[in-house]
Amino acid sequence: MFVFRLCVLACSILLLLTSCDDAIPIGSTDTAAESWVATTPASQEAWTIYFSDPFSPYSQQYQGGPDEALAKAIDSARLSVDVAVYSLNLWSIRDALIQAHRRGVVVRVVIESDNMDVPEVRSLIEAGIPVLGDRREGLMHNKFVILDRREVWTGSMNLTVSSAYHSYNNLIQVRSPEIAQNYLTEFEEMFVEDLFGEWVKASTPHPRLVLNDSVVEIYFSPDDGVAARILELIRSAERSIYFLAYSFTSDEIGEAIREQARNGLTVAGVMEEEQVQSNQGTEYDAFKQAFLDVRLEGSDALMHHKVIILDETIVVTGSYNFTISAEKRNDENVVILHHPQTAEAFLEEFWRIYRNAKP
Repeated sequence: MFVFRLCVLACSILLLLTSCDDAIPIGSTDTAAESWVATTPASQEAWTIYFSDPFSPYSQQYQGGPDEALAKAIDSARLSVDVAVYSLNLWSIRDALIQAHRRGVVVRVVIESDNMDVPEVRSLIEAGIPVLGDRREGLMHNKFVILDRREVWTGSMNLTVSSAYHSYNNLIQVRSPEIAQNYLTEFEEMFVEDLFGEWVKASTPHPRLVLNDSVVEIYFSPDDGVAARILELIRSAERSIYFLAYSFTSDEIGEAIREQARNGLTVAGVMEEEQVQSNQGTEYDAFKQAFLDVRLEGSDALMHHKVIILDETIVVTGSYNFTISAEKRNDENVVILHHPQTAEAFLEEFWRIYRNAKP
């Protein structure tokens, strides 16, 4: 039983939201739908969005998380699996990677060096899978998996038990050889050329493309000027800005949001309380001093999203926290989806977290 909410967007584009074992298309009154699966013709690119649910009863049993969908996709890989992830300890992903390696699929992993010494990563190395650490002070904070050079899984979710079952996160599957090429270029800079952080180069082959009449943008940090693009989008917004931020210390991005609030835009946000209390230079205080509707997520679950929703039509997400470190020191990835139904799905996630956050 897949109990996490799933959004499937294809060329039409179809959107499904699931709760427990029901899947109901938007606008439908049919509550007897039996499956979360939606069929997408193989010749058409699409993206699929998963949201973790730390308060689902199934989370306490470590069942039905987004990792199960990713593990299943890895099981279907036939040529290659390339993983760049900050941390990994999910048994489902470990087992899927080892099984792929044993059936002859080329499996390669890049990981933050500080997170290599865990049993699951050691199991990959012992199985003969090459695992490369970044070996530098800045973080290898990427979160993406490339399958058969044709599809990418990315978002805010680390491949960990905590991320999949005890945190609010998103995981996005994008089916596109061009987007896969973007991520593969970034992966091979790290794995083959051993370039990390400030040593990487701006070489994304398809930073902006159209999938099924929807614009998708792909950026990597610190080489692609992520903050400049986010600022441009914020300043171009005309109606509303909603955000979910694990860590938010960027003065530039914070001030751009406050300026838009002064211009009359609707602004609301939720930030992770643990980070607000521990970060130096958090933007939370400045938001509250500007009387903005920004709340704290202070439950036992970690609010790990890095999301901005603009005019209810554009979504910015990925591994990139809104910090100077993410912009200048860490290896990060960002996807920007220009699509109202995608924004609607993320807005539902926003309100789910906002309703339970502290004013």
